[in-house]
Amino acid sequence: MKETYIPTKEEFIKGIEEFEKHERRDAMYKVATFLIKNFWGNTSDMVDSLGVLLLTWNQAFYRYSNLDFKSLEKSIEVNLEKLNDFRKRDIITLSQSNEVDIKSIFEDFLKSLKISFYNGKERKSPVAVAKALHLLAPKFFPLWDDKIARTYKCYYNNKAAEKYIQFMKEMKKFAEQVKVYINISDYPNKTLLKLIDEYNYSKYTKGWV
Repeated sequence: MKETYIPTKEEFIKGIEEFEKHERRDAMYKVATFLIKNFWGNTSDMVDSLGVLLLTWNQAFYRYSNLDFKSLEKSIEVNLEKLNDFRKRDIITLSQSNEVDIKSIFEDFLKSLKISFYNGKERKSPVAVAKALHLLAPKFFPLWDDKIARTYKCYYNNKAAEKYIQFMKEMKKFAEQVKVYINISDYPNKTLLKLIDEYNYSKYTKGWV
């Protein structure tokens, strides 16, 4: 497999700066992050907090059908103990022993975050799953989208959970290299994974850098 591309310090910071310049929706990320932290352990309020972000960032997906809050709450309840552990961890601690749990959680959320239509058809969103998991464990679970996943050869058209684990491994390599570029305390309410996503989004999704 081709080696993960690691930007220079200057390029990485430029990507973050371009994201901050162009993306006004990031305010919803700050709100949702605050709410999750405040309501952690109260699954009903945690679901509402996730909804703040999902219905904003994934509005193109959920405009066709409603987010099933009850199903999402069940997924959180069932997986809360594992999520609580992952919430305390950094992606650099990712190991092969975590893969079974990650796959199980991802597939559970993939079902609960799907949309259903009156004709019986369904659509699932691996992007929505990554957003939800990132909010629940922001230092451990990375964000992705179509273009970012394709760039890292992890496109999720099939076996989405396995592709996400592959993507996590790529982001672990990335994080190990760029963590020395910044002082994370200079970026309040953000994690290294969020900054990596901002760089990826600026470079691969939008082409700003």
